[in-house]
Amino acid sequence: MSLLGTFDIGTTGLVAQSLRLNLIASNVANAETAVGPDGQAYRSRHVVFQVDPSKGRAGHGVAVSRIVESDAPLRMEYRPGHPLADERGYVAMPNVNPAEQMVDMISASRAYQMNIEMMNVTRQLLLKTLDLGK
Repeated sequence: MSLLGTFDIGTTGLVAQSLRLNLIASNVANAETAVGPDGQAYRSRHVVFQVDPSKGRAGHGVAVSRIVESDAPLRMEYRPGHPLADERGYVAMPNVNPAEQMVDMISASRAYQMNIEMMNVTRQLLLKTLDLGK
């Protein structure tokens, strides 16, 4: 692998972590959404990463394989006056755990920062290599 190849790896990491951050933002934004466009309570979504299939081998980038919905049970809240309440007065609310989402957001943000830092170090190495010829 060449030094220039590390830019490809870093770019795939940035794209993957960016999507992860967008899903986390969506989860947090919908943490209190009792009903979505499909008529059901929102379910938390997460990304599944895999080796970048266009690169062909491990250590050469990452890609988002798929986006999955959490299978955790919905949160049942007692709201007897709510129009969506069942006969017992409970409303099915999203299975989004805000604390878990914040931890995941910090992790994704750090991974994004590390990819940028890796690309900056690579750039510095390339510039130093060019300076050797002077």
